[in-house]
Amino acid sequence: MTSSSCLYTRTTSLLLIFCIQLFLIVYAAGNTNFYNDFDITWGGGRGKIIGAGDILTLSLDRVSGSGFQSKKEYLFGRIDMQLKLVPGNSAGTVTAYYLSSQGANHDEIDFEFLGNVSGEPYTLHTNVYAQGKGDREQQFRMWFDPTSNFHTYSIIWTPQTIVFLVDETPIREFKNMEAIGVPFPKHQPMRLYSSLWNADEWATRGGLVKTDWTKAPFTASYRNFNVKTGALLQWGMTHSQKLKWVKDNHMIYNYCNDAKRFPQGFPPECRVTGSH
Repeated sequence: MTSSSCLYTRTTSLLLIFCIQLFLIVYAAGNTNFYNDFDITWGGGRGKIIGAGDILTLSLDRVSGSGFQSKKEYLFGRIDMQLKLVPGNSAGTVTAYYLSSQGANHDEIDFEFLGNVSGEPYTLHTNVYAQGKGDREQQFRMWFDPTSNFHTYSIIWTPQTIVFLVDETPIREFKNMEAIGVPFPKHQPMRLYSSLWNADEWATRGGLVKTDWTKAPFTASYRNFNVKTGALLQWGMTHSQKLKWVKDNHMIYNYCNDAKRFPQGFPPECRVTGSH
């Protein structure tokens, strides 16, 4: 069941149109209890649920990283999680936080946080897979220190669009463009996954900066998981302005601008203004 409404506001001589799309909202989670919602799936004890279940940590050392997954699968919704990333010299480490189905034709919606040397900003890497095909990377420099406190990273997933948000600021939207032949993830339920692992062969400056194992163990922390099944999208001029601000000031890579990757022509979604 869907509904939509538009709020019209007159400012001087301009008519501003704010459109709000609503997809059925079912509130599905209250206070976080990681014991109830997630399983530590690998890492030999390096992943830990702390106290009453309100904090989860993943660690990486020279032997192994660690990871967890949600007990439930979701088909559309809003997923929120607060993360505090690896502090200090995190070069070579990757903290991945993503939705994914399974199999060769899997769907996936990715946040990946690429560490850096002390004092340098993290790189936030995003990607969307549909029917096993990805190659839709966009990267951003964080405009705050994601290691000094917890920040909220959200995925809104509806049959019409996918929106990535950081502290309620939209950084990317990937619209459903099946009408022009672009696959869109909308049939396969997905679990939420996260992992902390070593990727110093590519993660920091293309692999030029290696992991400093004298700084290990590296630890990322999680709290305040929340999910609304169905999906909620509130999208208006303010959100569009924020999205443009992020793209203009903090985007450092967009696959739709990388002509070397696509000598036979860009993917069809790249030719639709404001669609990726």
